[in-house]
Amino acid sequence: MDPEIHNPTKFFIRIEFKDKNADDIKREGWIAWERSRINRQDDPVEVLVGGTKDRLLDLIRFERAAQGLDPGNRQLLAQKAEFFSRLPTAPGANLSLTDVVQHPLAAELRLAPEEVLDVIAGAQRLKMAVRGWVAERHLKDTLARTAGITYCQPINKEGAADLHVRFEEGPLLTIECKNVLRETDSKGLPRLDFQRTRASKADPCSRYYSQDDFDVVAACLHAVTESWEFRYILPNYLPQHGKCEGKLASNLRVDHNWQSDPTAVFRAAANARNS
Repeated sequence: MDPEIHNPTKFFIRIEFKDKNADDIKREGWIAWERSRINRQDDPVEVLVGGTKDRLLDLIRFERAAQGLDPGNRQLLAQKAEFFSRLPTAPGANLSLTDVVQHPLAAELRLAPEEVLDVIAGAQRLKMAVRGWVAERHLKDTLARTAGITYCQPINKEGAADLHVRFEEGPLLTIECKNVLRETDSKGLPRLDFQRTRASKADPCSRYYSQDDFDVVAACLHAVTESWEFRYILPNYLPQHGKCEGKLASNLRVDHNWQSDPTAVFRAAANARNS
């Protein structure tokens, strides 16, 4: 199970999975899958990882590498054993600067090692979700190359959106960047678990986003395509939550309403701000 979702762990917790999952573990030796959410569709998506007893050290290495990852990238990493199977099991054990520089994760992220370190060093909400920050970095770089974008900088504030963007001479816009899940739906559409990790005990609906929380949503498709590409949408095009009034649905599909070219989306967002 994902330690971050169950932190702090309740002593009475139990995890159920299907016989098929156990059979797959025996046959393949190592698998990752989404935990069933029957009758609890509003709960966060959880990715489970299972292996045979000879993969115990790989599980330890994996959980060290995957700590704090969103579900999509957690499952992607689990399916890429070459990125964690050679890591030491104890923090700092025989890990030299050369090992860090040559680590294959740098190649996977398509950033030079020093750029990866710059991303980590410049983030105040540090180290727990490196891939999330890398997605934001790639989004920033993508938007910097987009015609009409005159300003694009990370916000770096707890609870705030991820980026500030200005389109042409318009108002300052906020962008929320989210990673899609690894598995697509039956139609091949990327899925987005669109909710916060934690909710207030006094207000369970605080887990979900409101339309006014940001101006644009950007979905990073890397967990599906293994390429740093994005799709964009205005929050008012997203479906409403079925139970929490004024909140956006948490189970989203990146369908035809999401745009690969952000220009029209930012222009519409700027016009909405000015109206």
